[in-house]
Amino acid sequence: MVNLALAWAEQYQMLNSDVNISVSGGGSGTGITSLINGTTDLANASRELKPIEYEEAVKNGVLPQEIVVARDAIAVIVNPSNPVGELTLLQISSIYKGEINNWKEVGGDDLQIVRLSRETNSGTHVYFLETVIRLGDFEDKSIFSPTTLLLPSSEGIISEVRDNPHAIGYDGLGYITDEVKMVAVAKDPKSPYIIPSVNTVNNNQYPISRDLYIYTNKNSEVYINKYISWILSSEAQDIVLELGFVPIIAGD
Repeated sequence: MVNLALAWAEQYQMLNSDVNISVSGGGSGTGITSLINGTTDLANASRELKPIEYEEAVKNGVLPQEIVVARDAIAVIVNPSNPVGELTLLQISSIYKGEINNWKEVGGDDLQIVRLSRETNSGTHVYFLETVIRLGDFEDKSIFSPTTLLLPSSEGIISEVRDNPHAIGYDGLGYITDEVKMVAVAKDPKSPYIIPSVNTVNNNQYPISRDLYIYTNKNSEVYINKYISWILSSEAQDIVLELGFVPIIAGD
């Protein structure tokens, strides 16, 4: 969420010259840890707070408040030269678990698959593990194949997929460029294959979509709450759309 957080901060400071907002990245886990430790006012996160994190925060006198500020789709991407254009969730899970290792097993060329992922501190990594690799089964303890290459940034995944015909990766919709190819994803072989977009997320058609959050202390200062209110306004939600994420729909 760092690009979105930076864009919001820049616009809000233009509107409020007396306000100074400092934004840093590092992954959802880094922001949540900083909130727990009382070293940040706002923690941007692309995953939900874990129960153990909530307990640690309360012990430190922080009462975490969750605010949904946007929605996102996780696009599965391949090199534009790859003929594979459709995959089921089970196929993607099998690829990332190391059960499928050659593109010809899913209708592609005879090439070994190179798996790319964000690092473990990334909320996107955690979400992909739980929702795609484990298919939402909380009893499943499957993990990424040990041959998966962990990259520190979304931009790094785009760059590697662009340059490597063997590669498969995943990224938030807001990071996708025309240098890579998005794969249409189906919940199962009998379901339609859906390309991620604002419309397919809002219509709950695309199966790998999620809420994006800001966590703050429920006892925050007034100026923090004013900033949150602005983020939920139409002006700030226009920025969400501009950056390729999905604005909150009234009533959701």
